[in-house]
Amino acid sequence: MSDPQGPTPCDPPDSATPEPPPGTVDASGSVTVPDSLGRSFWRVWVSSGLSNLADGVLKVALPLAALRFTDSPVLVAGVAVALGLPWLLCALPAGALADRVDRRWAMVGANVVRGAVVLVLALGLALDVGSIWLLYAAAFLIGTTETLYDTSAQSVLPQMVHRDRLSRANGRLYAVELTTNQFVGPPLGGALVAASVALAFVTPAALWVAAVGVLLLVRGRFRVNRTGPPTGIRADIAEGLRYLWSHRLLRSFAVMVGVSNFATSAAFAIMVLYAVGPDSPMGLSEPAFGVLLTATAVGSLLGSFVAEGCERWLGRARSLWLCVPLFALLVLVPGLTSSAWLVGAGFLVGGVGITVWNVITVSLRQRVTPAALMGRVNSAYRLLAWGTMPLGAVTGGLIAESLGVRVVFLSMGVLMLTLLVPLARMDEATLAAGESTVEERGTV
Repeated sequence: MSDPQGPTPCDPPDSATPEPPPGTVDASGSVTVPDSLGRSFWRVWVSSGLSNLADGVLKVALPLAALRFTDSPVLVAGVAVALGLPWLLCALPAGALADRVDRRWAMVGANVVRGAVVLVLALGLALDVGSIWLLYAAAFLIGTTETLYDTSAQSVLPQMVHRDRLSRANGRLYAVELTTNQFVGPPLGGALVAASVALAFVTPAALWVAAVGVLLLVRGRFRVNRTGPPTGIRADIAEGLRYLWSHRLLRSFAVMVGVSNFATSAAFAIMVLYAVGPDSPMGLSEPAFGVLLTATAVGSLLGSFVAEGCERWLGRARSLWLCVPLFALLVLVPGLTSSAWLVGAGFLVGGVGITVWNVITVSLRQRVTPAALMGRVNSAYRLLAWGTMPLGAVTGGLIAESLGVRVVFLSMGVLMLTLLVPLARMDEATLAAGESTVEERGTV
């Protein structure tokens, strides 16, 4: 996240009626960047909110549905494994595809497939032919299409927004995504499961259909210009991997996020066993569990609005360093107490840290990656960053089975705090040098 250096972050979308350019040059040669993020951005913003509301419902509906078929920590954690496994298997091809096709249409297609999958799952549950294996299959297909949707969505943003507005745009996107995914979606999912498991899967399908309708209103084509002789998928993937691995900042952040996601995935894969049911340590009902997860969304929403200010007032390096102990609380606090109030407070503070981190690092990645490589670099980054999630889910299930649930939370919290060590070697000059190196290569 190679184009010639210029006032815009990438080549404008190919279109007979393109959107106005994100920046204009006045008579003195200086670039004027409008405050408005543009109609295309706000339509993608609405569509993203609908898509993430569907994700938020499924986040609770899938593990709660799994409890109807098994109480094994390993089998329940298998749902999270199935959801995350496509990031190991499909992330790189998804990135290559996002750089070859119109990214908006890739997002449309992914949502159509996801909607169809959950409708089939809802039908199976309604006819009482559901099983844990059907949940695994649906989760894997949903995760596979998610790799294409998320990669395309993150790659299309610099085609709509000037690089100087990327932090603001990412903050607004995180606000709606996290509000719907974590604030509205989980309690809605818990309530829907309590009413009808099938209804809990029909609802996301309807939301994805609505998201597709909004995406169809976005003007223009968002297919990047490719130069040079035609290349195969394997060569395209290799080019993206080389770029990521040669860029020290991107490589370092990808590995750090991978460690963090491993830890959080291990903890949250078995969180439902710790929190839900009269025999669990927290003793929450299904709807109450959904409400608990909204605490992270409240913090994330706050973080989305303060991230730009933190970047400006504290600097990026200091802000990132402060984020680590904040989001470590997400997994540490449940290991120390079963109080829903204290766990919720840890989730809230952790949500702030996660969003500030994401806004800063994603914006940096979008600034330093050439437009033609955006999909491949994003997918390679997420292979390292998100590919650890199924491994974490398996690890969490195995540790919980043998040593207990609390050990998962405590060990993963300590693991997250180790990220402070590599961050101590990154200062503001290091981050600025990473961007200037890209500019010297003739890219933006």
